[in-house]
Amino acid sequence: MARATKLPEREQAARAALNRALEAGSEILARGGAALDAVQTAVQVLEDDPHFNAGRGSVFTHDGEVELDAAIMDGDGRRAGAVAAITRSRNPVAAARAVMEHSHHVLLAGPGADAFTLANGVEQVEPDYFHTAHRWSQLEKVREMGDGHFDADVKFGTVGAVARDTNGHVAAATSTGGLTGKRWGRIGDSPLIGAGTYADDRAGAVSATGSGEFYIREGVAHEICARLRLLGEDVQTAADVVQAETSALGGVGGVIVVGADGTPAWSYNTPSMYRGVASSGRANMVAIYGDEP
Repeated sequence: MARATKLPEREQAARAALNRALEAGSEILARGGAALDAVQTAVQVLEDDPHFNAGRGSVFTHDGEVELDAAIMDGDGRRAGAVAAITRSRNPVAAARAVMEHSHHVLLAGPGADAFTLANGVEQVEPDYFHTAHRWSQLEKVREMGDGHFDADVKFGTVGAVARDTNGHVAAATSTGGLTGKRWGRIGDSPLIGAGTYADDRAGAVSATGSGEFYIREGVAHEICARLRLLGEDVQTAADVVQAETSALGGVGGVIVVGADGTPAWSYNTPSMYRGVASSGRANMVAIYGDEP
């Protein structure tokens, strides 16, 4: 999103939320906690903030409902859990972790996933918890454009986190409300392991945001990790190469990456991408636009 189209107060609030997410995740890592706990905690901070398209601030479907997707993956043993089109979990990333830890499955969707989260103690809310005036106005604009249109301004807002802990384990988590005006149970890349979310201690961890159909076709998250593990590329090169391949298909968006050695990177082909990094011994950094350091 270009600077001219972003309200200063929303930008300030988004930066503050990014800092809170970094601090929450960093606190866990600083006391020797697991990367898996750090990424879940960081994502939950953003899910609770209405300025992001995840949890509380999720966009509406064409029918005026909210359908939430999320995934989490542990690089230690490549355990993973994901949910799609859920409607009652306050924090979808917590629902994804419940799938990973309390079922034999990786991905649950729809009413069945809602029933599973309820049965397994994931905090539930009424659907109106997710209703925000800003997201409703976006849906109204899409509806005015007629059938066949969605996400008129291509404002993705998916949230994600990647981390490496002191034991050398990596993890990734991603959460989204999808696309404004989405129909027919559309599901993007965020809850798909290997597309929008992936973690492998042998390579690194990746979380993606963008036009999900293209990220699915490219298998972006796994592709980056495969280049790290099999080609020995550095994290920035691997991220840039896969982003370029996705862009060639027509995909718009970006990725955040952490290597097996803890090196962070991101790559995107949009005017801006919410992002931040925290590491021991260095001040936290938060940025939105492409010309920021």
